Amino acid sequence: MSGETPAYHHGDLPTALRAATAELIAERGPTGFSLREVARRAGVSHAAPAHHFGDSRGLLTSVATEGFVQLNIAFAEAVEGLTDPVERLNACGKAYVSTAVNYPGHFGVMCADEIINNDEPEFVEASVGAYLHLLGIMADIRDALNPELDIEAAATMTWSAVHGLATLAPGLDSVAEKTDTKTAPLHDLIDQFTGMMISGFAAR
Repeated sequence: MSGETPAYHHGDLPTALRAATAELIAERGPTGFSLREVARRAGVSHAAPAHHFGDSRGLLTSVATEGFVQLNIAFAEAVEGLTDPVERLNACGKAYVSTAVNYPGHFGVMCADEIINNDEPEFVEASVGAYLHLLGIMADIRDALNPELDIEAAATMTWSAVHGLATLAPGLDSVAEKTDTKTAPLHDLIDQFTGMMISGFAAR
């Protein structure tokens, strides 16, 4: 996801523009994004992004949608063959963090409601699909561990915790160095998160 985007010559121009956008956001963050720079990196005219996406918000929404589509794929692959809901929750947590790390440009705008059209139908379908996947796992955890579990609250808490970890991930080693502490590998942290969450979700 790094390095100069090859100049566009043929094929799927919207995909090339999304790739250039994701690369730029990964390097500079959403505030460093511009349609002109995206066009330059994709090797097309400066009018091309607006022609395909309308404006910067439209392009960023398309990138965010692509990120959620990838997240849904990662969730599905992570839980394949798993029947235990706790194992599925843990696998999805790891898939979420891996997606954030592997697609930093997409991750940077997936939840940035202030700069995307979060009511755009394709975005809604992809983002809601990811939430419903998590909600389904929480329903299974409720059935297995605690019939009184509020699955909406549990899903929101879980998403918030893992999203926070993914957001903090790039700086964890620096914090550990400055505080003379140790940081466990991200997947080990997810194992710990899952244990803590399940302990809280279980019936008393």
